[in-house]
Amino acid sequence: MTQAGRSRATLIGIVAILLWAALALLTATAGALPPFELMALTFAVAFVSGFALLSLRGRAALAEMRQPLAPWLTAFIGIFGYHALYFYALQTAPVAEASLVAYLWPLFIVLFSALLPGEGLRARHVIGAVLGFAGTVLIITGRDGGAGGTGAITGYLAAFACALTWSGYSVLNRRFEGTPSGMIVGICGAVALAGGVCHLLFEATVAPDAKQWLAIVALGLGPVGLAFLAWDHATKHGHLPLLGALSYLAPLISTALLVATGAAPATITLGLAALLVIGGSLLATGIGGKRAQKPVLE
Repeated sequence: MTQAGRSRATLIGIVAILLWAALALLTATAGALPPFELMALTFAVAFVSGFALLSLRGRAALAEMRQPLAPWLTAFIGIFGYHALYFYALQTAPVAEASLVAYLWPLFIVLFSALLPGEGLRARHVIGAVLGFAGTVLIITGRDGGAGGTGAITGYLAAFACALTWSGYSVLNRRFEGTPSGMIVGICGAVALAGGVCHLLFEATVAPDAKQWLAIVALGLGPVGLAFLAWDHATKHGHLPLLGALSYLAPLISTALLVATGAAPATITLGLAALLVIGGSLLATGIGGKRAQKPVLE
Protein backbone atom coordinates (compact mmCIF):
# COMPACT_ATOMS: atom_id res chain seq x y z
CA MET A 1 0.00 0.00 0.00
CA THR A 2 1.19 3.52 -0.78
CA GLN A 3 2.14 6.03 1.91
CA ALA A 4 -1.01 8.00 1.12
CA GLY A 5 -3.10 4.86 1.55
CA ARG A 6 -1.51 4.11 4.91
CA SER A 7 -2.15 7.68 6.03
CA ARG A 8 -5.81 7.40 5.03
CA ALA A 9 -6.11 4.11 6.90
CA THR A 10 -4.58 5.72 9.98
CA LEU A 11 -7.09 8.58 9.79
CA ILE A 12 -9.88 6.01 9.65
CA GLY A 13 -8.41 4.52 12.82
CA ILE A 14 -8.80 7.89 14.54
CA VAL A 15 -12.58 7.56 14.04
CA ALA A 16 -12.51 4.33 16.04
CA ILE A 17 -10.41 5.95 18.78
CA LEU A 18 -12.84 8.85 19.18
CA LEU A 19 -15.83 6.50 19.30
CA TRP A 20 -14.15 4.33 21.94
CA ALA A 21 -13.65 7.37 24.15
CA ALA A 22 -17.41 7.16 24.81
CA LEU A 23 -17.41 3.42 25.53
CA ALA A 24 -16.96 3.63 29.31
CA LEU A 25 -19.61 6.32 29.71
CA LEU A 26 -22.17 4.49 27.57
CA THR A 27 -21.44 1.21 29.36
CA ALA A 28 -21.97 2.95 32.70
CA THR A 29 -25.22 4.46 31.35
CA ALA A 30 -26.40 0.98 30.40
CA GLY A 31 -26.44 0.32 34.14
CA ALA A 32 -26.52 -3.04 35.86
CA LEU A 33 -27.38 -5.14 32.83
CA PRO A 34 -25.60 -8.51 32.95
CA PRO A 35 -22.36 -8.37 30.89
CA PHE A 36 -23.28 -11.10 28.40
CA GLU A 37 -26.78 -9.71 27.94
CA LEU A 38 -25.28 -6.30 27.21
CA MET A 39 -22.82 -7.86 24.78
CA ALA A 40 -25.54 -9.78 22.94
CA LEU A 41 -27.78 -6.73 22.58
CA THR A 42 -25.10 -4.24 21.52
CA PHE A 43 -23.51 -6.58 18.99
CA ALA A 44 -26.92 -7.50 17.63
CA VAL A 45 -27.46 -3.80 16.92
CA ALA A 46 -24.01 -3.64 15.30
CA PHE A 47 -24.76 -6.71 13.14
CA VAL A 48 -28.18 -5.51 11.97
CA SER A 49 -26.94 -2.02 11.12
CA GLY A 50 -23.78 -3.37 9.44
CA PHE A 51 -25.74 -5.95 7.44
CA ALA A 52 -28.07 -3.20 6.23
CA LEU A 53 -25.10 -1.12 5.05
CA LEU A 54 -23.51 -4.07 3.25
CA SER A 55 -26.85 -4.89 1.61
CA LEU A 56 -26.95 -1.43 0.07
CA ARG A 57 -23.65 -2.27 -1.68
CA GLY A 58 -24.98 -5.52 -3.14
CA ARG A 59 -24.18 -9.24 -2.97
CA ALA A 60 -20.45 -8.73 -3.44
CA ALA A 61 -20.31 -6.71 -0.23
CA LEU A 62 -22.33 -9.32 1.67
CA ALA A 63 -19.87 -11.96 0.45
CA GLU A 64 -17.12 -10.17 2.37
CA MET A 65 -18.41 -11.87 5.51
CA ARG A 66 -17.37 -15.28 4.10
CA GLN A 67 -13.65 -15.54 4.85
CA PRO A 68 -11.14 -18.27 5.88
CA LEU A 69 -11.16 -19.64 9.41
CA ALA A 70 -7.92 -17.98 10.63
CA PRO A 71 -9.02 -14.32 10.31
CA TRP A 72 -12.47 -15.23 11.58
CA LEU A 73 -11.16 -16.89 14.72
CA THR A 74 -8.61 -14.15 15.37
CA ALA A 75 -11.23 -11.42 15.14
CA PHE A 76 -13.85 -13.38 17.10
CA ILE A 77 -11.50 -14.21 19.98
CA GLY A 78 -10.20 -10.64 20.07
CA ILE A 79 -13.58 -8.93 19.98
CA PHE A 80 -15.60 -11.42 22.06
CA GLY A 81 -12.84 -11.87 24.63
CA TYR A 82 -12.18 -8.15 24.98
CA HIS A 83 -15.81 -7.20 25.51
CA ALA A 84 -16.64 -10.04 27.87
CA LEU A 85 -13.74 -8.91 30.04
CA TYR A 86 -14.45 -5.19 29.58
CA PHE A 87 -18.14 -5.29 30.49
CA TYR A 88 -17.36 -7.49 33.49
CA ALA A 89 -14.59 -5.17 34.65
CA LEU A 90 -16.71 -2.02 34.49
CA GLN A 91 -19.50 -3.68 36.46
CA THR A 92 -17.32 -5.13 39.23
CA ALA A 93 -14.70 -2.38 39.72
CA PRO A 94 -14.95 1.43 39.84
CA VAL A 95 -15.66 2.66 36.31
CA ALA A 96 -12.90 5.24 35.86
CA GLU A 97 -10.14 3.11 37.41
CA ALA A 98 -11.12 -0.06 35.51
CA SER A 99 -11.34 1.98 32.31
CA LEU A 100 -7.80 3.30 32.78
CA VAL A 101 -6.43 -0.20 33.39
CA ALA A 102 -8.17 -1.45 30.25
CA TYR A 103 -6.68 1.48 28.35
CA LEU A 104 -3.20 0.04 28.77
CA TRP A 105 -3.88 -1.63 25.40
CA PRO A 106 -2.41 1.26 23.38
CA LEU A 107 0.84 0.91 25.31
CA PHE A 108 0.88 -2.83 24.65
CA ILE A 109 0.27 -2.23 20.95
CA VAL A 110 3.40 -0.08 20.84
CA LEU A 111 5.41 -2.72 22.70
CA PHE A 112 4.10 -5.64 20.64
CA SER A 113 4.53 -3.86 17.32
CA ALA A 114 8.11 -3.03 18.31
CA LEU A 115 8.81 -6.77 18.41
CA LEU A 116 7.56 -7.35 14.88
CA PRO A 117 10.17 -8.14 12.17
CA GLY A 118 12.09 -5.01 11.25
CA GLU A 119 11.27 -3.23 14.49
CA GLY A 120 13.36 -2.85 17.65
CA LEU A 121 12.46 -2.53 21.33
CA ARG A 122 14.00 0.73 22.54
CA ALA A 123 14.72 2.10 25.98
CA ARG A 124 11.75 4.49 25.77
CA HIS A 125 9.44 1.51 25.23
CA VAL A 126 10.67 -0.18 28.40
CA ILE A 127 10.51 3.02 30.49
CA GLY A 128 7.05 3.82 29.13
CA ALA A 129 5.85 0.34 30.05
CA VAL A 130 7.19 0.73 33.59
CA LEU A 131 5.34 4.06 33.99
CA GLY A 132 2.14 2.49 32.66
CA PHE A 133 2.38 -0.38 35.11
CA ALA A 134 3.12 2.12 37.91
CA GLY A 135 -0.11 3.92 37.06
CA THR A 136 -1.98 0.62 37.14
CA VAL A 137 -0.55 -0.24 40.56
CA LEU A 138 -1.51 3.23 41.84
CA ILE A 139 -5.07 2.74 40.61
CA ILE A 140 -5.44 -0.66 42.26
CA THR A 141 -3.75 0.07 45.60
CA GLY A 142 -4.43 3.77 45.99
CA ARG A 143 -8.22 3.80 46.10
CA ASP A 144 -9.46 4.46 49.64
CA GLY A 145 -6.09 3.38 51.02
CA GLY A 146 -6.17 -0.15 49.66
CA ALA A 147 -7.44 -2.69 47.17
CA GLY A 148 -11.30 -2.33 47.22
CA GLY A 149 -12.31 -5.88 47.99
CA THR A 150 -12.38 -9.18 46.14
CA GLY A 151 -14.96 -8.04 43.59
CA ALA A 152 -12.95 -4.98 42.67
CA ILE A 153 -9.74 -6.99 42.34
CA THR A 154 -11.33 -9.46 39.91
CA GLY A 155 -12.64 -6.48 37.95
CA TYR A 156 -9.18 -4.95 37.73
CA LEU A 157 -7.70 -8.28 36.62
CA ALA A 158 -10.38 -8.57 33.93
CA ALA A 159 -9.57 -5.04 32.75
CA PHE A 160 -5.87 -5.91 32.53
CA ALA A 161 -6.65 -9.10 30.62
CA CYS A 162 -8.81 -7.21 28.14
CA ALA A 163 -5.92 -4.79 27.50
CA LEU A 164 -3.70 -7.75 26.60
CA THR A 165 -6.44 -9.34 24.50
CA TRP A 166 -7.16 -6.25 22.41
CA SER A 167 -3.54 -5.28 21.84
CA GLY A 168 -2.67 -8.83 20.81
CA TYR A 169 -5.56 -8.96 18.36
CA SER A 170 -4.70 -5.54 16.90
CA VAL A 171 -1.11 -6.55 16.15
CA LEU A 172 -1.97 -10.05 14.87
CA ASN A 173 -4.57 -8.52 12.58
CA ARG A 174 -1.72 -7.24 10.40
CA ARG A 175 -1.34 -10.81 9.12
CA PHE A 176 -4.70 -10.53 7.33
CA GLU A 177 -4.18 -7.39 5.25
CA GLY A 178 -5.97 -8.99 2.29
CA THR A 179 -9.13 -9.79 4.24
CA PRO A 180 -11.91 -7.21 3.64
CA SER A 181 -13.19 -5.35 6.68
CA GLY A 182 -16.78 -6.25 5.81
CA MET A 183 -16.02 -9.57 7.54
CA ILE A 184 -16.34 -7.72 10.85
CA VAL A 185 -20.11 -7.45 10.33
CA GLY A 186 -20.28 -11.25 10.39
CA ILE A 187 -18.05 -11.27 13.47
CA CYS A 188 -20.50 -8.94 15.22
CA GLY A 189 -23.29 -11.40 14.51
CA ALA A 190 -21.22 -14.30 15.86
CA VAL A 191 -20.30 -12.33 18.99
CA ALA A 192 -23.97 -11.41 19.53
CA LEU A 193 -24.93 -15.09 19.26
CA ALA A 194 -22.13 -16.23 21.59
CA GLY A 195 -23.01 -13.51 24.07
CA GLY A 196 -26.67 -14.57 23.97
CA VAL A 197 -25.78 -18.23 24.64
CA CYS A 198 -23.52 -17.27 27.56
CA HIS A 199 -26.26 -15.01 28.91
CA LEU A 200 -28.83 -17.82 28.88
CA LEU A 201 -26.37 -20.20 30.54
CA PHE A 202 -24.91 -17.96 33.24
CA GLU A 203 -27.13 -14.92 33.82
CA ALA A 204 -30.65 -13.88 34.71
CA THR A 205 -32.29 -11.64 32.13
CA VAL A 206 -32.86 -8.00 33.09
CA ALA A 207 -35.34 -6.00 31.02
CA PRO A 208 -33.65 -2.72 29.91
CA ASP A 209 -35.50 0.53 30.54
CA ALA A 210 -35.73 3.34 27.99
CA LYS A 211 -32.46 4.98 29.06
CA GLN A 212 -30.63 1.67 28.89
CA TRP A 213 -32.03 0.94 25.42
CA LEU A 214 -30.71 4.27 24.20
CA ALA A 215 -27.27 3.37 25.56
CA ILE A 216 -27.47 -0.08 23.93
CA VAL A 217 -28.34 1.38 20.52
CA ALA A 218 -25.64 4.05 20.84
CA LEU A 219 -23.07 1.39 21.76
CA GLY A 220 -24.13 -0.84 18.87
CA LEU A 221 -23.95 1.91 16.28
CA GLY A 222 -20.76 3.57 17.50
CA PRO A 223 -18.14 2.01 19.82
CA VAL A 224 -19.32 -1.54 19.07
CA GLY A 225 -20.29 -1.07 15.43
CA LEU A 226 -18.62 1.51 13.21
CA ALA A 227 -15.54 1.61 15.43
CA PHE A 228 -14.66 -2.03 14.72
CA LEU A 229 -14.97 -1.65 10.97
CA ALA A 230 -12.70 1.39 11.15
CA TRP A 231 -10.18 -0.27 13.46
CA ASP A 232 -10.02 -3.44 11.37
CA HIS A 233 -9.13 -1.43 8.27
CA ALA A 234 -6.67 0.76 10.18
CA THR A 235 -4.74 -2.08 11.83
CA LYS A 236 -4.45 -3.92 8.51
CA HIS A 237 -3.31 -0.96 6.42
CA GLY A 238 -2.36 1.96 8.70
CA HIS A 239 0.71 2.83 10.81
CA LEU A 240 0.47 0.61 13.93
CA PRO A 241 2.91 2.56 16.16
CA LEU A 242 1.19 5.82 15.24
CA LEU A 243 -2.23 4.30 15.89
CA GLY A 244 -0.95 3.24 19.28
CA ALA A 245 0.22 6.77 20.01
CA LEU A 246 -3.05 8.33 18.89
CA SER A 247 -5.00 5.81 20.95
CA TYR A 248 -3.71 7.44 24.11
CA LEU A 249 -6.21 10.23 23.49
CA ALA A 250 -9.02 7.77 24.25
CA PRO A 251 -8.41 7.25 27.99
CA LEU A 252 -7.94 10.96 28.50
CA ILE A 253 -11.20 11.84 26.75
CA SER A 254 -12.98 8.87 28.31
CA THR A 255 -12.01 9.78 31.86
CA ALA A 256 -12.85 13.44 31.26
CA LEU A 257 -16.33 12.40 30.07
CA LEU A 258 -16.88 10.25 33.16
CA VAL A 259 -15.85 13.04 35.49
CA ALA A 260 -17.80 15.71 33.58
CA THR A 261 -21.02 13.68 33.71
CA GLY A 262 -20.63 12.76 37.37
CA ALA A 263 -20.09 9.04 36.64
CA ALA A 264 -16.74 9.23 38.43
CA PRO A 265 -15.25 11.61 40.99
CA ALA A 266 -12.28 13.81 40.18
CA THR A 267 -9.62 12.67 42.66
CA ILE A 268 -5.92 13.35 42.99
CA THR A 269 -5.16 9.63 42.83
CA LEU A 270 -7.10 9.26 39.60
CA GLY A 271 -5.33 12.29 38.14
CA LEU A 272 -1.88 10.97 39.05
CA ALA A 273 -2.72 7.54 37.67
CA ALA A 274 -3.95 9.08 34.42
CA LEU A 275 -0.72 11.08 34.11
CA LEU A 276 1.41 7.96 34.64
CA VAL A 277 -0.55 5.80 32.19
CA ILE A 278 -0.82 8.43 29.47
CA GLY A 279 2.68 9.83 30.08
CA GLY A 280 4.20 6.37 29.88
CA SER A 281 2.30 5.69 26.70
CA LEU A 282 3.49 8.90 25.06
CA LEU A 283 7.07 8.19 26.11
CA ALA A 284 6.88 4.71 24.60
CA THR A 285 5.97 6.17 21.22
CA GLY A 286 8.90 8.58 21.29
CA ILE A 287 6.72 11.69 21.00
CA GLY A 288 8.83 14.66 22.01
CA GLY A 289 11.93 12.48 22.27
CA LYS A 290 14.91 11.77 20.09
CA ARG A 291 14.64 9.14 17.38
CA ALA A 292 18.29 8.22 17.59
CA GLN A 293 18.04 6.12 20.75
CA LYS A 294 19.86 2.80 20.75
CA PRO A 295 17.59 -0.21 20.76
CA VAL A 296 17.54 -2.45 23.82
CA LEU A 297 16.43 -5.43 21.78
CA GLU A 298 16.39 -5.73 18.02
